[in-house]
Amino acid sequence: MSGQKNKIINPCDNTVLAELQLASLDGTGEAIARAREAFDHGPWPRISLSKRKEFILGIAQGILEKAGELAELESKNTGKPIKESTFMDIPSSARAFEFIAQNFERYLNEDAPKLEMPAEAKLLREPLGVVVLIVPWNYPLLIACWKAASALAAGNTVILKPSSLTPLTALELEKVIRDAGLPDGVFSVINAAGDAVGKALVSDKRVDMVSFTGSNAVGKKILEYSSCNVKKVTMELGGKSASIVLADADIETAANGSLCSIFLNQGQMCTAMSRIFVQDKIYDKFLNDFTAKAKKIRLGDSLDHETQMGPLISEAQRKRVIDFVTKAKREGASLVCGGKIPEDAKLKRGFFFEPTVFADVKKDSVIFQEEIFGPVVIINKFATCDEAVELANTSDFALAACIWSKDEIRARELAKEINAGTVWINTYGMFYNELPFGGFKQSGFGKELGKEGFLEYTRLKNIIVDKSEDAKPLVNYWYGG
Repeated sequence: MSGQKNKIINPCDNTVLAELQLASLDGTGEAIARAREAFDHGPWPRISLSKRKEFILGIAQGILEKAGELAELESKNTGKPIKESTFMDIPSSARAFEFIAQNFERYLNEDAPKLEMPAEAKLLREPLGVVVLIVPWNYPLLIACWKAASALAAGNTVILKPSSLTPLTALELEKVIRDAGLPDGVFSVINAAGDAVGKALVSDKRVDMVSFTGSNAVGKKILEYSSCNVKKVTMELGGKSASIVLADADIETAANGSLCSIFLNQGQMCTAMSRIFVQDKIYDKFLNDFTAKAKKIRLGDSLDHETQMGPLISEAQRKRVIDFVTKAKREGASLVCGGKIPEDAKLKRGFFFEPTVFADVKKDSVIFQEEIFGPVVIINKFATCDEAVELANTSDFALAACIWSKDEIRARELAKEINAGTVWINTYGMFYNELPFGGFKQSGFGKELGKEGFLEYTRLKNIIVDKSEDAKPLVNYWYGG
């Protein structure tokens, strides 16, 4: 340990939840050494798949047994409403392990194609080795479980580095995994802040893969550090996602879904639909309905079941949001509602910010182009579908999108034109363990979830056996025939 500690803050009231020891560079090196030893010489990569399945299911059960405790801890640490943690984050974390446990054997036993030659091939999916998982503060347990379930089921040893702002549920996950009986060194958590430990983890040649979810700025650093020693890297980075509301959409459904798509988790989501484009025929009605409902969103303590939106994660994050709002006003955007710290005395100690709506935002403005990661949305109008697609694709990011329309055929065709890894039609935020998730362009590369997400944590080996007549392959005659 470094001897230094970091205070974990409840963003609802700025009180200290815990004071935790920070890992040192030496401690980080020791964690890597343990993971390397556990992979190279330990039982985990070598146990039967059926036994590994039992361990993975044990982790899922352990999460469910502590569901109430984990939900409360997650809400205290992140500020997200307890309803979100209870009904979304925690059960989804357990299901990530359950799903992988039930399916990874099938994913590993991929058949090789039949060869039109005297040879037989066998494809082997093997674990990569030591895998470092770096997860963000907005979904600290859920994203950790997405990654860890696949990485562990594949037979890797894992080092998880949570954000230093939100390490509490990651540390509880470490206990759950230990209680499930996994061998020593297979899974560990590094609680650390700052660039030095991250660089040490990513650049170390004993690490075989880095799976990162977070900001583009940190992602670029990880790419730089990982280039010191060649290794696999997957990245799920930022987003500036667009929602398209066509004139034939059910306005109430589209407005309600759009509210969720930007104000869930205080807008601190990489898939937040921070740009909503509404067809001109229904624009005024949609804007009025959306804004009226946004003004009614109840801000409050994360543990209050009546709370609909909690605080931002930190004072620094709130300042960042305020800076974006200030720039938007300066660039001529029309502030429709919100845009300030709430005046309610009960919220003064926390890092709250009002749901904020802008209209008439220019395409080249900062608020149109850059990820804010807060409860701020722009609502612009469009006339034609071609214009809507152009607006949606006017971004360096390509993570997700929404389309709202009663014409499913047209919506499906429109989805093909949108540059995004996931497109939801008449809904938002439906993640399935069966289906891959990930973006394009500056939103990163690689997949989470599904078969494709699991296989990211494996390497593919091709074993070819000659089947020539009389066991005399062509190479036998090339020089010695």
